Amino acid sequence: MGDYNRYFLELSYNGTSFHGWQIQPNAVTVQELLDKALSTLLRQKTETVGCGRTDAGVHATQFFAHFDVQRDYDKPQAGVVEPAFLNSLNALLPFEIAVRRAFKVGQEAHARFDASLRSYQYHIHFVKDPFRHGFSWHMRDQLNVARMNEAARILFEYTDFSCFSKSHTQVFTNNCKIFRAEWEETSRGLVFHISADRFLRNMVRAIVGTLTMVGKGTISPRDLHSIITSKNRSNAGTSVPACGLYLTEVRYPYV
Repeated sequence: MGDYNRYFLELSYNGTSFHGWQIQPNAVTVQELLDKALSTLLRQKTETVGCGRTDAGVHATQFFAHFDVQRDYDKPQAGVVEPAFLNSLNALLPFEIAVRRAFKVGQEAHARFDASLRSYQYHIHFVKDPFRHGFSWHMRDQLNVARMNEAARILFEYTDFSCFSKSHTQVFTNNCKIFRAEWEETSRGLVFHISADRFLRNMVRAIVGTLTMVGKGTISPRDLHSIITSKNRSNAGTSVPACGLYLTEVRYPYV
């Protein structure tokens, strides 16, 4: 064990202005700004590890990251979890990023690898609305929600979702266990809810693109079987705009 304390942060962010969560060269990201704010506040170089990575323009209503603080930091036990710490940290962050809470965890706790479930929502609206621009996909086509839900239920029959994964990603497996996949009609449009133990890069946006093809009548629900078993990304629908996608829940055994 090293001589440090590990803390989790729970945060949310409007992803419109960022090139995703993960630090990238020549692009502003959520992780970059969070690391800078923590380093300034803690007066030592601080690097976070996120629960995953979101693409450019994707939002998060719940996101977790962990960071370590050396024990020679002045009052680490109290300074990191007191309300004053959160107030100071949020003051150093742009209004698009808000840290909700910070709490100490064990040294082996990991924001990415320990997550047991992740949930996303994808929002679609059909009437021009300036207050939804950048936060929902404005569609002009009418969609058959019953058929889309019929197709969504087929996802439960499979675990290999290579057909919905961005090409050339460095992962050991394309297997995921989906626990929920359904469309909800609301007064403002549609919301697609999906939960799984893990997700592949671009997976949710590709699934939504495929299911909206079903909703428009371009393909039938049963076509999902051949698309998934093909393991070929080109057979699935296009990736829908990032603005409608939200990471909404990350679950841990100890949180």
